Amino acid sequence: MTFTEQCITIGLCALASVLTRALPFLLLSEEKPTPPMVRYLGNVLPAAVFGMLVVYCLKDTTLLSGNHGLPEITGILVTAVLHLKFRQMLLSIGGGTAVYMILIQCVFIP
Repeated sequence: MTFTEQCITIGLCALASVLTRALPFLLLSEEKPTPPMVRYLGNVLPAAVFGMLVVYCLKDTTLLSGNHGLPEITGILVTAVLHLKFRQMLLSIGGGTAVYMILIQCVFIP
């Protein structure tokens, strides 16, 4: 790939990133009410994405060998408890991740 092609590719990627972030603000104004479909997606997508991430992270966990998924299950439980108690997503994710990393680095050493 030539230098010119690299510059064009980087420019197009930057343009696509800016457009995807700016387009909702350009299309949806504050004067008009938000369309019902956009409100619906705003309500259901965060939970759906979080659920998909949990499934993706657990897809290679083996429950019948090794540590039987104990670090993963413990991390999920800590995340759930923190979220139910404090309702702070950053604290929940950070706390669960920290517990999981401590378990796999210090307790369940392969």
